[in-house]
Amino acid sequence: MRRRVSYDAAGGVVLDEQGAILVLYRSRNNEIRLPKGHVEARELLEDAAAREIREESGYADLQLITSLGVQVVEFDLPEKNQHVMRQEFYFLFRLGSPRQVARDAHELQFEPGWLKLDEAVVHLSYETEREFVRRARAWLDRGDEGLVHTR
Repeated sequence: MRRRVSYDAAGGVVLDEQGAILVLYRSRNNEIRLPKGHVEARELLEDAAAREIREESGYADLQLITSLGVQVVEFDLPEKNQHVMRQEFYFLFRLGSPRQVARDAHELQFEPGWLKLDEAVVHLSYETEREFVRRARAWLDRGDEGLVHTR
């Protein structure tokens, strides 16, 4: 029987000035994904998302726009004999400045890049992440700019 593991993760859909979104390429797994990671103890979800974006991509000047909600993802890790249940919380951010900060060595496995929203829905490796991009697109299409939050 697999050991059950559960945790929360937070990440972001980050828009640049041209409306492209930040993606991370990881050649080791040949995957394209959105930035996200573990929420630390007593950390606010939106703060965890911004921290993970900064750590994985180097982009630190982020303006929080809105929450894109949560989804539960389940998967098995046979090599660890684990069944993982993860709540993923995503937020929509706008990139304030394209200047990047230094990343930790273990985060260099990710190569940041930019895709148009429609391209990301096709090329992202995980359906959950594609759904969050669709939610971002729907929010933008509604024109809810009056709800923009600043950080």
